[in-house]
Amino acid sequence: MTPERYQKIRRVLARRQPTLTVLMDEVNKPHNFSAILRTCDAVGVLTAHAVPPKSGVLPTFDATSGSAHKWVAVQRQPDAVTAVRQLQAAGMQVLATHLSQRSLDYREPDYTRPTCVLLGAEKWGVSDEAAEIADTNIVIPMFGMVQSLNVSVAAATILFEAQRQRLSAGMYDTPQLAPAELDRLAFEWAYPDLAAGYRERGERYPALDEAGQLVR
Repeated sequence: MTPERYQKIRRVLARRQPTLTVLMDEVNKPHNFSAILRTCDAVGVLTAHAVPPKSGVLPTFDATSGSAHKWVAVQRQPDAVTAVRQLQAAGMQVLATHLSQRSLDYREPDYTRPTCVLLGAEKWGVSDEAAEIADTNIVIPMFGMVQSLNVSVAAATILFEAQRQRLSAGMYDTPQLAPAELDRLAFEWAYPDLAAGYRERGERYPALDEAGQLVR
């Protein structure tokens, strides 16, 4: 671990947005799943959520992710409705990408609030039940013959609007993670193999100095 690499890890973590996330409901194509995670990393999402497709297996990460799966944790969810209710109970507004009578332009919601963007499967989209209990339905205006975007493109469009609003509000200027949490994640990112060993033994991570070296 070089000092430069460790300082980059800490800079990235200092801009992570734990109050911004996505919920992928049965997104089954690996390149879409990976591309969404890549966008999540780019805008500072700390943890993404995913409901596996009918096979029960989350899509395999592929080269499209650009290794983003190392930096964005994925939390498996049993189903979209349960996940939406859990996220709402945790204080998140859930914005479902879904066309309905109450749909808003995707730029209208306040993304500086704790927010989850609910994305549906490639073929079926967000279920009516999940869309109904979401706080808001959002759509991306379309003026062509095709009426929808690829799910990964839609995710990027919406998440970069969230980034724009949060940049304007100064939410990337001050770390959103508590100092202890930032230190914990910095160790796991810098030394993933060592971290796994400490977790298995139930031991606390050792301290790191400013250069990312273990404090003896």
